[in-house]
Amino acid sequence: MNFQWRNAFLDNFLPYMRNPYFWAPLYFFLLVFMPYKFRAKGWLWCLAFLIAFIITDQISASIMKPYFQRLRPCQNPALSSVIHLLVPCGGLYGFPSSHAANHFSIGIFSAVTLSRHLKWIWPVAILWAGVVAYAQVYVGVHYPLDITVGAILGFVVGGGMGKLFNRFFTLPVGGVVQPAA
Repeated sequence: MNFQWRNAFLDNFLPYMRNPYFWAPLYFFLLVFMPYKFRAKGWLWCLAFLIAFIITDQISASIMKPYFQRLRPCQNPALSSVIHLLVPCGGLYGFPSSHAANHFSIGIFSAVTLSRHLKWIWPVAILWAGVVAYAQVYVGVHYPLDITVGAILGFVVGGGMGKLFNRFFTLPVGGVVQPAA
């Protein structure tokens, strides 16, 4: 299953990539930076970012997983001898991957809303979400289809929220416009 492309570096690195505490400094930075840079619109951005996360998390974890009830590879007794499990297994069901859905959602939301300010954000957001999603398979808690469907869900929700945000609250280029002296 996930034991063929292992190596010591990835065995140590990828569990961190999927850990929410590892990313907490980034989320804290955004919570401080966006309101600082864009004032009220920055706070609205933080709220929309959080709403995008909540929507994908609820759809994936509370609607799709209970509906499909597909066992995670690490919960499947038939695969126990071939799973290279590097983290605790998690819940019983894994389709779709909430990690992939959530990270693609906030990554794509960020790219859609900030691409006027940061030209490099699209490849970085997709690479970041992709590494987090791949880590789910590598550590043994998801199948590739789990992360693919999670990524699609996150892309749709994050992209939709980003377009809605831009329609009503476009962030000004350069930050808050200062009044003329």
